[in-house]
Amino acid sequence: MKLKRDKGKHFYIPLNSMSDVAFLLLIFIMLVALINYRKEVKIEYPEAKTALRTSAEKNLELWIDRDGGVYLDGEASDLLGVERKIAELYRGAPDTRVHIIADRNTPYEKINGVLEILQILQYRVVSFVVKNET
Repeated sequence: MKLKRDKGKHFYIPLNSMSDVAFLLLIFIMLVALINYRKEVKIEYPEAKTALRTSAEKNLELWIDRDGGVYLDGEASDLLGVERKIAELYRGAPDTRVHIIADRNTPYEKINGVLEILQILQYRVVSFVVKNET
C-alpha cells in the first residue's frame, strides 16, 4: 500500500519565545555567578609595606579571630582539628600553601599555637596574609 505525503504542510519552530528563554538563562547565570563560595571570618588585617602575591588555587586558609578562635576555610575548628587537616593535606598535596589570616589584635600566643603545629609537621609552604599599606 502506497501512502501519500501531504506536501502542503510545513513545520516550523516558533522563535517568539526564544528571547524569553535567553533572558531567563542570562538571569540564572548572573545569579549563580554572584554566589560567594568562600567563607570569610570578619577580621581587621595587619598592614605591611611590602607584600608578595600568591596564587589562590591551592590554598588552605587558617583564620584566627581576635579572640583566638581558629577557622579552617571558614569552619570553626580547634588546634587538634587543624593538625589533622594539615597532616591529611600534606599527604595528599604537599605543595598546598597554608595562608594564616589573623586579626590585627590577635594575641601572639594564639598565632604561635598554629605555628607550632606547622613546625611539628615540618610544613614549609606558609604565608601570612596582610593588607598592603598604600
